[in-house]
Amino acid sequence: MSTITLNHPPVSPAAVPTALPVAELETVYDALAQAIDRAPDGKSELYLVKLALLMANEIGSARRVIELSETALLDL
Repeated sequence: MSTITLNHPPVSPAAVPTALPVAELETVYDALAQAIDRAPDGKSELYLVKLALLMANEIGSARRVIELSETALLDL
């Protein structure tokens, strides 16, 4: 696996949206769980990659997306 090196400055705190309230996080969790269940057999990983790329495009910072990806790997 290769390492990605980014030469961009860190994202300023003002550029990072505020955290969602717990109730909204639960709504997102439920929607994601249902979408994963609706993905065709053997396609849930593809769905998750497509979703991550769509969200990365919305976030607009490769560095931040990679940081979040690393955070998501913690405590699996």
